[in-house]
Amino acid sequence: MTLQRRWRAWFSDELYRYWLGQDRFVRLNFVAGDYQAPEYRIAEDVRLATDLPVDLVLGLAASLLTAATFIGILWVVGGNLTIDAASLTLTIPGYLVVAVVIYSIAVAAVTMLIGRRLTDVLEENKRAEAQLRAVGTHVRESGESTAPGMKGEDGIRAIHPALKAVISSWLDYCWQLVRLTIITHTNSLVTPVIGLLLCTPKYVAGTILLGEVVQAAAAFVVVQGACSWFTDNYPRLAEWAASANRVASLLLALDKTDPSQVKDDKVRMRG
Repeated sequence: MTLQRRWRAWFSDELYRYWLGQDRFVRLNFVAGDYQAPEYRIAEDVRLATDLPVDLVLGLAASLLTAATFIGILWVVGGNLTIDAASLTLTIPGYLVVAVVIYSIAVAAVTMLIGRRLTDVLEENKRAEAQLRAVGTHVRESGESTAPGMKGEDGIRAIHPALKAVISSWLDYCWQLVRLTIITHTNSLVTPVIGLLLCTPKYVAGTILLGEVVQAAAAFVVVQGACSWFTDNYPRLAEWAASANRVASLLLALDKTDPSQVKDDKVRMRG
């Protein structure tokens, strides 16, 4: 938490200085693109861009330690698997470890395939939320000003499209999470069965006892759970990527407002 706090303080301070320096916050309104409520990006997206990496790295370290601890047990208890096919004999050392790695990679690949749009969906969701706040702020400021401002019905008509866009983006996000939840829950249910099935050939052959089968299957579940860090944290990784992309796009837009950059662009257009 100390790292998260200090990282966010430093990053936010640098962004505020860059945004407010040389009147960039004024010229940003004339940059092509969707940059309403940049203060929302600095406040919310910077928080997620600095908080989530620390939490994710801590979770990854815990998963690696768990995997390193139980892979040894899985390797020793599972042993080697010898397959006789015709005149060929194939021996797979530590076959349960090989199986859990292949299975985890397959689950991660399916997760990436199913959730490939999640980052874009989250970016759109954040954009819609920022737009709703910007519209609400504009309506309030218009009503508080001395000049004739929006009436109640005018404010409702202005806010309604932004609110509709927020609800629509959340529905899209919900369906993305439903698909990913199906994968993670199916994985948690299927993994113990796969561990037992992989131990069945050696148990039938009489090379391992029933107690060793249970021990190996339990170790298989633990190792696979540790190797599923990517699958379990995919929504949080996508959320971090969406926030980081929004901060990066804001920085690129602010670069375009720099007086020297604007001057160079005008010279190139004239040329």
